[in-house]
Amino acid sequence: MPTTAGKTAARHDTAADPNPSLTAARRDWHRLQAALAPEMRDWLAGLVAASSDELARDFYDVLMADPEAAPLLSNEIVQTRLRGSLAGWIRSLFPAGPAPDFESMAIVQTRVGEVHARVRVPLHLVSRGARLIKAGIAGRIAGSRVGRDELVRLLLHVETVIDIAIELMGAVFVSGITHQSRDEEAYRLFFLSQDLSLERESQRASLLEWNQAVLLALAGGSGSTEPLPRIGRSDFGLWFHHRGGIMFDGTPVLDRVNELMQRLDEGILPETDAARAAGNGFGPALGPIQNAVNEIRFILNDAFQALIGAEAGRDALTRTLNRRFLPAILKREITLAMRRDHPFAVIMVDLDHFKTINDSHGHSAGDAALRQAAETILGTCRSSDLVFRYGGEEFLVVAVEAGEAAARALAERLREAIGKTEVVLSGDTRIRLGASVGVAVFDGHPDYNHLVEAADSAMYQAKRAGRNRVVVAGGR
Repeated sequence: MPTTAGKTAARHDTAADPNPSLTAARRDWHRLQAALAPEMRDWLAGLVAASSDELARDFYDVLMADPEAAPLLSNEIVQTRLRGSLAGWIRSLFPAGPAPDFESMAIVQTRVGEVHARVRVPLHLVSRGARLIKAGIAGRIAGSRVGRDELVRLLLHVETVIDIAIELMGAVFVSGITHQSRDEEAYRLFFLSQDLSLERESQRASLLEWNQAVLLALAGGSGSTEPLPRIGRSDFGLWFHHRGGIMFDGTPVLDRVNELMQRLDEGILPETDAARAAGNGFGPALGPIQNAVNEIRFILNDAFQALIGAEAGRDALTRTLNRRFLPAILKREITLAMRRDHPFAVIMVDLDHFKTINDSHGHSAGDAALRQAAETILGTCRSSDLVFRYGGEEFLVVAVEAGEAAARALAERLREAIGKTEVVLSGDTRIRLGASVGVAVFDGHPDYNHLVEAADSAMYQAKRAGRNRVVVAGGR
């Protein structure tokens, strides 16, 4: 029975640790490791080390055949990295020599859980994977010549070690998903509370601009082989898929407008193209085209009317999007890119010599430079692109449905536009801005941090190469 001092110490330890579940896992880990004889630990470490690569291969062979898991693992780069990482993770849980340190082990599980949360790997898939690994190790132990008592102790040890690791991983995963869900909801609320009157008029104009382009093309007469512009690739279509999808999430608007746009792009317009090329005229197409456009206008007008509100959720100084919304946006863009097979890119823009502006002219001049740069970036990007204030003097642009060539071209336009921007200070002092720009195109990796870090690294390469230039990740 514990003494009073022991009880006090136990209460103190529990109170000192802000995470009681971590305390329990630490205690169980130490008891588990102390119960395993050193020679058995070394024997188990050798068995695991010899079979870790095979265990990792079998693990991915099973999950790749699962229709739910396969989309998360189909990218060749991810498969190659994850197989090696998984084999290393298995070996790290069963090392030879001294008992493995709990804190070091917990840090690894925390990092893995954070990645799982970003990629949104379902917990039941993680549990299934753990079961496969436990079964693989248990089968190899059972096939060895250890005695009955040693077999029981080893199987219990393997089972509990992996369970503790998955427990720690799962706690971080749930916490990460909770924070992400809050940010995603906040981002949606931001769209529901911004100045939508202006947005409504802007998108109405974009829709009419596309409609006008179609009518002008039709006015060119029969015999034309130039296809009519598709609404899905127009400014309006890009806006609707990438921003309207967030604004109208969970409403019938999305399904109906998508249906109308699909009918235009896959039915009415191709049929009209074929009729024009054959010299049969286009008269029968005018009615269906205008009917679809009018219905889209009517639906969007009602939807916007329901969402009209005051602007909120932007960076107070630059009026660009708040960085807290970036994870939600990038996860959505990755999902769209995988589903629709359209690339997108992240462009990192860093103002050159910004510290010199602050030091020489004061922080008010720096603020003026940031505001002017933000206006230039917003004015240069398409209406479907998203611009974030990323850091002190850094901006991040999510260029939707842009491959490497288009993203590089946009980055060059941004660099040139910022380079032509002058900030007028008091006393008619003028400051000419400049920018170093990094570009990273989505390569199939499901973790959005991979893309952001690639763009950030490319931007720093531009800095090191002399500033005022564009660098594309990968050295292309």
